[in-house]
Amino acid sequence: MPTAVTKKKSAPRKPAAASAQWKLRRAGGLQILEAPALERLSWLVHGFSTRPGGASKLNGGRVLNLGFADWDSREHVPENRKKFFAAIGASEMRVVTLRQIHSDIPHRVGAASARSAETSQGDALFTREPGVLLAVQTADCVPILLADTSRRAVAAIHAGWRGTLRRIAAKTLGRMQMEFGTLPDDVIAALGPGIGRCCYEVGSDVALEFHAQFPNAREWFDGPFDALASGENDPNWLPWLTMRPPGHPPPSPRVNLDLIAANRAILADAGVPLRHISASGFCTACRTDLFFSYRRERPTGRLIAAIGIREA
Repeated sequence: MPTAVTKKKSAPRKPAAASAQWKLRRAGGLQILEAPALERLSWLVHGFSTRPGGASKLNGGRVLNLGFADWDSREHVPENRKKFFAAIGASEMRVVTLRQIHSDIPHRVGAASARSAETSQGDALFTREPGVLLAVQTADCVPILLADTSRRAVAAIHAGWRGTLRRIAAKTLGRMQMEFGTLPDDVIAALGPGIGRCCYEVGSDVALEFHAQFPNAREWFDGPFDALASGENDPNWLPWLTMRPPGHPPPSPRVNLDLIAANRAILADAGVPLRHISASGFCTACRTDLFFSYRRERPTGRLIAAIGIREA
């Protein structure tokens, strides 16, 4: 998951409002978040889960936790998943998930490899098989769903800061190009709820890694990014170091990272038209009434983003 909780934030931006184009649909007692560009494709099913409406109990309320966790009953999660999959119209589909490891590893799912157990390690799934539902879990990291509208291929991606740094979205698209002949111009990308720039404070180590990998990384950060990137975060350079007793160096500067902007840029650089890339606009840390946030609360639950091809 994203890096550890910090208690103090510096100069946060106001969280972006949810896009008016995305909608929350009520079904089966749940609220399902949908991307209109995907919803218009009659040959696929998709949905992003939300927090309310499940059988699990967390902080005095009932929630739709879709990930196995120590605090939740082992019986509740399958019940919640069944309810969610029914709400998106995927009750009869074979669900395929992963043991997510914050990697850049995508897995192709074929007829023989489709399975319901979380047995493969990686952070993205892609397929052209009808009747298979690809699902990734998140609780601040960004879920990304891709649909090739020409060759009818789909992908589900889990992108935290490590996966984003390693360009997992572009690598998944590249595998779809190699194996299915996918053209980026034909791809629709939907970036679901994740922690926003307003709340995602990271350390100088993360900022420096992004600076080393992306020439336009500055656009994705708030805070003293330029000083960090130029090496001015060296304690010997900081003028206020002399105000502290010997042996007590100042804390490393912090910055705020925009994972949505970073993944949007990565997909655009890979050839997906910007007009085909949409984001929900929801920050999971700001909206714990609607989503789970690993940063905002411990323990917390897990959301699922799912996509699949309908059987004819």
